[in-house]
Amino acid sequence: MSVGSKTGPVRVVLFNLAILSAGFVTFLNMWCTQSILPVLAATFHIPEARTSLTVTAPLVATAMMAPLIGAISDRFGRKKFIYGAGLVLVLPTLLAATAQSFDLFVLCRFLQGLTLPFIFAITVAYIGEETSGPATARLAGTYMSGTIFGGFSGRLITGFVTSEYGWRTALVVIAILTLLISLAVAALLPREQKFRPLFGIGRAMASFPLHLSNPRLLATFTVGFGVLFSLVAVFTYINFRLAAAPYALGPAALSGIFIVYLGGVVISPIAARLSNRFGRRVVMASAVPLILAGLALTLARPLPLIVLGLLLVCSAIFMQQTLATAFVSTVAQTAKSTAVGLYVTFYYVGGSFGGFVPAGLWRDYGWPGCVAIVIAMQIVMLAVMLRFWRPPGFVRDTAHDPA
Repeated sequence: MSVGSKTGPVRVVLFNLAILSAGFVTFLNMWCTQSILPVLAATFHIPEARTSLTVTAPLVATAMMAPLIGAISDRFGRKKFIYGAGLVLVLPTLLAATAQSFDLFVLCRFLQGLTLPFIFAITVAYIGEETSGPATARLAGTYMSGTIFGGFSGRLITGFVTSEYGWRTALVVIAILTLLISLAVAALLPREQKFRPLFGIGRAMASFPLHLSNPRLLATFTVGFGVLFSLVAVFTYINFRLAAAPYALGPAALSGIFIVYLGGVVISPIAARLSNRFGRRVVMASAVPLILAGLALTLARPLPLIVLGLLLVCSAIFMQQTLATAFVSTVAQTAKSTAVGLYVTFYYVGGSFGGFVPAGLWRDYGWPGCVAIVIAMQIVMLAVMLRFWRPPGFVRDTAHDPA
């Protein structure tokens, strides 16, 4: 049952729109530099691979803050942090637009990352707390659709505005959109009804050992690490490949490549429904062959095949993310927001590694090296998921596996 299920259908729609918007505004900012990395390299006169720091900086900051934010939210509530963080986020976004050095620009991106988990982690905890059963998976799919559309829009907007008016103007546009959407979330998101401040901050932090000793939760953290590692590695380094000969794509064209993210908007709610019917393990396992097939297509020379491969990779990765995100609140035994905070930490640490670990492989082996490391990560994720996402008391010949 959802927060809005006892009200009219209009309120249910507005509630879903608020959740969608919270996901949108988070990733609008998180990924807004990824389509303009070659432009930033030229502006600041630095090697291309170094511009990946503009992607990893907010990921590192988010990973650092996420556990603490979960503990604070478990004590003080949900809604006010979700929309308040969006309003605060406007300031470092505007500062990034005025940065005169690359180091200052990276610092501004880091400051953006400090605010983002207030939206991401707390919204996921809000969903898990205010809904139950299949409604949780459906609303998680709605939220994931918002994050995917936000990530796509951030890249698209910065790419196209940069082509016409420059990257500084593009970031000002992102800041204005962030302000407007955050105000909409404040107006539309219902105040939490089931939240109870059961823990002080110290007691919430003390729940970490419980979470870290839960094998199914640890496995989910590992999957989250691998999801963002794979996504960042693919969509950071493919930019450098497509900006070089023979493609020589500019920022607008590179941002257009991210239209493949819309495949994730479609697939996330479908993945949630399939998991309710067939089980998370089955759906998650089916995502890996799609990713491997997509990666194989990106090794081809024709641009349409590369785009098709990216579509497969992106859609399947977002299947994985939808299932893992919903599973955290399900498998956490207590202090769910803190568990989500830990998940977010692993998730964004994985993204940080995905930004810089493939750099040496890119330098020495080019795009095939990046593909190889993503394949290795997907195999590890699959093995962990198959081993630990079994339900409690699993018996090998069990007819139905609801996990």
